[in-house]
Amino acid sequence: MPHPPHQSLQAAAVQSLQTRPAAVPKPRVADREEDGPWHAEAVCRRDEAGLFFAPSKEPTAARLAREEAAKRVCARCPVMVACREHALLQPEPYGVWGGLTAAERRVVLGRRRRRAAELLPGAAASGPVAAAG
Repeated sequence: MPHPPHQSLQAAAVQSLQTRPAAVPKPRVADREEDGPWHAEAVCRRDEAGLFFAPSKEPTAARLAREEAAKRVCARCPVMVACREHALLQPEPYGVWGGLTAAERRVVLGRRRRRAAELLPGAAASGPVAAAG
């Protein structure tokens, strides 16, 4: 059903979520135009979202096995790099995106911040202690 032109996109999204049947799993990747067309080709759109996101109080062994299974799906995905960049730019705080867990993405973001700091003028003058991060 089309929304009135005066209704905001956010209100339309909330209304859409409220009318969605509870049995339908949450989509893995949002269907927003600003996300770009890469998500239409994502292999994970055909998989259960539970593979990519942890249930509450998941045991460590089960989490590691689930994450490895999700990474195998990502490894065969033609848009893995675009998905990963999306998750790093957002940043997505949960789940496996682009073959990386949330913890692995935090490491990548930390490395990127350190590299960016090293490229700033004056960073070389502050010595190796600052570069060690």
